[in-house]
Amino acid sequence: MHKTFLIWAALLGALAVILGAFGAHKLKELVPPETVSTFQTGVTYQFYHVFALLAVGILYAHAPGPQLVWAGRLFLLGILLFSGSLYVLTLLKATDTVGLRGIGAITPIGGLAFIAGWVMLLLGVLKK
Repeated sequence: MHKTFLIWAALLGALAVILGAFGAHKLKELVPPETVSTFQTGVTYQFYHVFALLAVGILYAHAPGPQLVWAGRLFLLGILLFSGSLYVLTLLKATDTVGLRGIGAITPIGGLAFIAGWVMLLLGVLKK
């Protein structure tokens, strides 16, 4: 399981660099500054949780346990829901798509997944 989390961390880390560069150089030509800020928040939180996934993968290799598995899963889910929803909101703004603005309601669910992931990481560390 630890190798899976390390692979995801590497892939999502590379994606965060690509998205961050896009946000810094091209996105500001397409959307207003507040939307660029929303996109950058998604990239920032993706990066934070890539490092959390790395930690989970390394810790699991030395002290496996179900709490660490859940921590990794929740970090992945958080990236998908939190950062992913912010990317989708940016895309909707850039394309002037209407009718799907409610997707922002998914963002806090992703935030809760991040929090739960950190709690599970804590429990996994305390157990060992």
